[in-house]
Amino acid sequence: MIADDTLTAQCLQRLLEGEFPGVDIVAEGQGLLATVAASKPDLVLLDTSIPGLDGLELMRQLRAVSPTTKLMVVTMHDEPEYVAEALRAGAAGYVLKWCAVSELVTAIRGVLNGHSYTTPWLGNRVTSTLTNRIGRPTGKSLTLRQREVLQLVAQGRTAKEIANTLGLSVKTAVFHKMAIMDKLGLHTTADLTRYALQHGILSSSGQPEPPMPATLIPLASTSTSA
Repeated sequence: MIADDTLTAQCLQRLLEGEFPGVDIVAEGQGLLATVAASKPDLVLLDTSIPGLDGLELMRQLRAVSPTTKLMVVTMHDEPEYVAEALRAGAAGYVLKWCAVSELVTAIRGVLNGHSYTTPWLGNRVTSTLTNRIGRPTGKSLTLRQREVLQLVAQGRTAKEIANTLGLSVKTAVFHKMAIMDKLGLHTTADLTRYALQHGILSSSGQPEPPMPATLIPLASTSTSA
């Protein structure tokens, strides 16, 4: 099953139908949940920007309604943190939309056979990111980018303002906010603001605290990737 609301979905369907007949398309998050719960597909190719639900939350709910269904993210996002959060949320595969059809077919076959697959171009960048996040989530386990986003959220900035300040797309800014919530087990903006105050990420005056010493932030987190 392909979960995407763009023309990419139709292109993928036509490209894959010879190898994998019976591929359906769903273009909205709630509809995808209902369809997966009813049909229990073997695999969902998921664009995490699909309307209706946050991508990470959608993957968690998909795993709940159909634990046997494999999830593979097909996206434009190549930031290591984005990839790592998707894998933590339950994705068995992660490929980029500009990959070759042969790579996509290889990835699908591997995931259907119980293996995991990540676009080789991302390589050790994702492995390092995943390795450096092991342990109980705390303020110190956030990446430098996530701390920046958290500071701005706690200051009351909107997603558009955060995106403009950090040079990100609005979708990426929203993704980082949701990833922080997921990592810290928080659910609202008020929770994030309270957490930032309690953990010294934002002072009581509403201003960011000085950055943590570099030794406390894994080297993989200091890249310029969003």
